[in-house]
Amino acid sequence: MKYTKLGRTGLDVSPICLGCMSYGASDRGTHSWTLDEETSRGFIRQALDAGINFFDTANVYSDGTSEEYVGRALADMAKREEIVLATKVHGTMRQGPNGGGLSRKEIMFEIDASLRRLGTDYVDLYQIHRWDRRVPIEETMEALHDVVKAGKALHIGASSMFAWQFAKAQHVAESNGWTKFVTMQNHYNLVYREEEREMLPLCVDQGVGVIPWSPLARGFLTRDPSESSARKETDEFGKTLYGTADAGVIEAVARIAAERGVPRAQIALAWVSKHRAVTAPIIGATKQVHLDDAIASLDISLTADEIRELEVPYTPQPIQGHA
Repeated sequence: MKYTKLGRTGLDVSPICLGCMSYGASDRGTHSWTLDEETSRGFIRQALDAGINFFDTANVYSDGTSEEYVGRALADMAKREEIVLATKVHGTMRQGPNGGGLSRKEIMFEIDASLRRLGTDYVDLYQIHRWDRRVPIEETMEALHDVVKAGKALHIGASSMFAWQFAKAQHVAESNGWTKFVTMQNHYNLVYREEEREMLPLCVDQGVGVIPWSPLARGFLTRDPSESSARKETDEFGKTLYGTADAGVIEAVARIAAERGVPRAQIALAWVSKHRAVTAPIIGATKQVHLDDAIASLDISLTADEIRELEVPYTPQPIQGHA
């Protein structure tokens, strides 16, 4: 495994990040397709054995049980100083007032709760899961700065939002001498490329590391549209995505994969990873082949003609994934 710097930080990360939303109690939260703890440990072990050192979860995944599973597995299987561990804050964790969002009160409560569940003194990357329109960005950025100064997070990152919002947050932090975001975890794949308009150029210009979520479009790019899966049938958030995706893109992925004799996932991931803004796509794994394909994609170099064939069918899409 070859490692790369996470944006302008000194952190060395694998060019694949294991997303851990699939690991957690299926009767907690909104993801009925998640894997139990023992099964989840097998995929975390597989990732570690392959040299993956970058793991991403969130407080809201399966009502905190994803953090618990990941924390226990990494404590048993890896050295903390060799792992880059990321989690997120924003989603609703409790009913009633102050149960979610990005207020100072919620951030200070949730970082401690995440650390307890993860069984660690600090996370390497603490991310805001979405933009919170109800809270002044000054309050959020100062609270995140204090989390870093307290040693509870080494760096902070953001996730899907408009480029102007990200630029505003960075400006507020810089103007006040507070910690700035070092990463952007945005929605980016072959059937959703709207991030190429403003967010990716902004990240390149500012040296922000990009760690895209859903680089395989929730499996949409790995199979024929008529094929289904347990997650596809029950993932309510996923059902809001890709309704207007271009069939021509999926067909191009299938053609090139067939010509090369490799699974479609490898072609779709190789395309995402080629963008100079991208540090490490976040991939989910519920089958051994998912990690195998992700790792194999790092060795695929697409030709200019193949890239053109993949990109030409694309048409502009409505903004998806910010909510």
